[in-house]
Amino acid sequence: MIRTWTFIIVLLFPLLAFSQQQSDRLNSKRDSLMPGMSTSIPFTLENNSSENKVYEVSVSTSSPLITPILMEGEFRIAPYETSVYLVPLRVATETSQGSYMVTLHMTDRHSGTGLTKTSKITVAGNRKLSLTVLEFPEFVRAGETIRASFLLKNNGNVTENTILESKNGVVDHDAVLALAPNESKIINIHKPTNSELAQNEFQNLNLSVYPQNHPSENQSAYVSTQVISIKPSENDIYHRLPVAFSLSFIGMQNMGVYNDGFQGEIYGKGTLDKDHKNQVEFHAVTKNPAEFNTFTQYEEYFINYKRENLFVHLGDKTYSSSYLTEFARYGRGAEVRYDFSRVSLGGFYNHPRFFRDIKDEFNVYSSFRIGKESEISGGYLYKTPRKGTIRYTDVRLDSEAHLPYAKGKFRVSKNITLSGEFAYSTTKKTEGTAYLVQAEASFARLNGSLMYMKASPEYAGYFTNTNTFNGNIQYRLSKKISVLATYTQDAKNFERDTLFLAAPYRQYFHYGIQYQYLPTGLIMLNNGYQKYQDRLMPRQFDYYERFFRVSLNQQIGKFQINLEGQIGKTDNYLTGFNGNSSFYSANLSFEKFRTSFNLFGSYAITSRYQMQNQKQLYYGARVFSKFSDKTSLSIFYQNNYIPEEYFKDRNLFELLFHQQLFPGNELDLSGRYSLQRGEIGNKDFIFSLRYTWRPQIPVQKVAEYISLSGNISNLGIKRTEGVRLMLGSYLSVTDKEGNYIFKNVIPGNYFLEIDRSTIAINDIPTVILPAALPLNNKENIFNFGLTTAANIQGYIQLSETEEKNQTDPEILQAKGKNKRESIVVEAVSNDQTFRKICFVGEGFDFTYLRPGDWTIKLYRNGLNKRYKISTDKFQFTLKPSETKKLNIQIVKQQIEIKYQQESLKVGYNQIKSKK
Repeated sequence: MIRTWTFIIVLLFPLLAFSQQQSDRLNSKRDSLMPGMSTSIPFTLENNSSENKVYEVSVSTSSPLITPILMEGEFRIAPYETSVYLVPLRVATETSQGSYMVTLHMTDRHSGTGLTKTSKITVAGNRKLSLTVLEFPEFVRAGETIRASFLLKNNGNVTENTILESKNGVVDHDAVLALAPNESKIINIHKPTNSELAQNEFQNLNLSVYPQNHPSENQSAYVSTQVISIKPSENDIYHRLPVAFSLSFIGMQNMGVYNDGFQGEIYGKGTLDKDHKNQVEFHAVTKNPAEFNTFTQYEEYFINYKRENLFVHLGDKTYSSSYLTEFARYGRGAEVRYDFSRVSLGGFYNHPRFFRDIKDEFNVYSSFRIGKESEISGGYLYKTPRKGTIRYTDVRLDSEAHLPYAKGKFRVSKNITLSGEFAYSTTKKTEGTAYLVQAEASFARLNGSLMYMKASPEYAGYFTNTNTFNGNIQYRLSKKISVLATYTQDAKNFERDTLFLAAPYRQYFHYGIQYQYLPTGLIMLNNGYQKYQDRLMPRQFDYYERFFRVSLNQQIGKFQINLEGQIGKTDNYLTGFNGNSSFYSANLSFEKFRTSFNLFGSYAITSRYQMQNQKQLYYGARVFSKFSDKTSLSIFYQNNYIPEEYFKDRNLFELLFHQQLFPGNELDLSGRYSLQRGEIGNKDFIFSLRYTWRPQIPVQKVAEYISLSGNISNLGIKRTEGVRLMLGSYLSVTDKEGNYIFKNVIPGNYFLEIDRSTIAINDIPTVILPAALPLNNKENIFNFGLTTAANIQGYIQLSETEEKNQTDPEILQAKGKNKRESIVVEAVSNDQTFRKICFVGEGFDFTYLRPGDWTIKLYRNGLNKRYKISTDKFQFTLKPSETKKLNIQIVKQQIEIKYQQESLKVGYNQIKSKK
């Protein structure tokens, strides 16, 4: 018995396996059907009776977009047989993603019994957007708006919510656009142009489109339009040098004494040739009629010249040999430098104007470059003392001083730079040395620098008997948190020009943490100490202070807010008492109506000065308004300054007014109350009225005037006389024979335009205008003709080649009125292309066309696959005033269907058991 069942199972297993595999293969046809394809859906039918069955079959679907290829048929099945009936279907391209039902209706021809079977099918999603350029202008005039159109189409079967963006234009639609399957939209964008454009230029317009939930599927299209300037800045046949001539009337109430007078100034900087090889700069300022201060100019004369590797300076300048020898010494002299490929040689002579201990100084030096950022230099400085007994500084030259020095800068790695200097000085009685070392480091998280300088007591350079150390370091713990520390120690003895006062001696150290809690806000916490000592006698302050400071910077909309609070302990060496010092300050800035506002204030209770717990209140504001590009006004007020700022001129009230009278001519008016350097309470008043003229001085003739002439031939129009032509800012009018000429034209690239108001409405030039003309020859000729424009008119007709399918009206209804079938019609000549989207069953036209050879090309633009274009290309020659008529045929294609007559057997006959 067991052997019998084993034999049966082995015998039936291959048949069962085949039946299962075949069923899975057929069933897979129901899943993920692609739109736009034809397929067949299997229905499994069984005849469990002992009679042959004949069924009349009809098919229906749940969507008019899914149509049976065979609406009716006949099906035969033998007794006890299982067969598969295949239903061929056509899935339209615009069929949406989703599930649909296919129903098979069967009627027994013999008994009339009805039977219904249904099958579920799934149409897969197909996402596909296309973006193409439709129309855009080749030229526009400055001040006009560039308008371009693009064709956006959803070639898939899923509704797409698309995002429309343009980086350099304005989209004339909502930012989000919903596109149904097979739907297309014309997207228009525009961009205004500046009417003040100085020269012709190309401007681009772009459109980017991507699905809202799939930004990586971005599609972009670009167009480029040339903008023709209507107010071109004329090129010059001369190369010119910018120069400014100024005349100022200055008046000053200085410590009760009033002085006024005129001061003239000339300043120029530029090149002497069109190749920009010979660079020159010069400055001349006459004597100041009032006491010199920060807000007026001191008498100065200089000129310098540079050509490739040569530099020459003659006149006033802040001369510098090196940091340790002569760091900054203003005087009158001369300097020359020549640069070879790796070596530079140079030197200067200087007669100091604001340092009476030095009469003259001479310097020569040489530099050798090692790579791009490393260099070694050596030099020699010779200084002669001024004869006399007056002592201007604590360290006076007893004789001529000789100062050889060497310095270098080395980029040891991409993150670390080392530099240093060593100098030696000798006089008849003394010898001295000085050195400087410095290091800078820059890493991804760490940045810092260190500098140490020391000069011996007998050193005769810029520094004497002093040392200084400066350093700062910042380490970024994270993107938002950083720790930092700074140490500063000023040099005590240095030979500063008497033109300025030296800042107070300062020793300063602080460390802290910075936290950027928002992109627009950060907070800083600092702890440290500082020492300030007045350099003047009698001293106003001398203290040592330990402090803790909190700073907050926050931007809220248009407002920038800065708050700071500091508390500390002060040891006052001037008075001998100790006390507390606290400071609180606030700063608010914003911009509105082309005006910037800055309001600030501080309040302090301090023990730094003559009194303990001395109260100080400082406040002020600055308003700067730019009424236009020609007019501006600035107003500043501050009630007082802290004593530590005595070394500079300090504004208490300031008014500045600037007005451009006309191009190249300006007027400036200023008035201010101020505290001069070293003053505490004596306020001085100074005002200035300044007129400036900025001519462009011709220094080299770079071109000759040229001309453009030509003839406009009459090709069947009424007249060619009186036609106005424009070439940049030049105008010309044709004579009776159609001749025109432009004289005294500056060479360059131009566009020749025609004023259409001077020709008939249907007249058209034989060339594209505006026409780009590079004019470089002495005489230039450009001829063209005027003829009458032609037109093209057409109609797109739908022709049926077979009996109309019953479901066609349903399909059209399912598409909706906004989903009419359309094609793209393109008209092309040798140098012009026009495109239009045209709908089936409607007419179209192309007007104002230039006579000649034209080609009409037709593109499907997603036309349903059931339709075809009979002829997709037309070629013909347009004659003047001709209107060419076209009839475009859209034909519905016949579909040849081949199907299997016999049913597909996937089962087996049952074996009747014997009773």
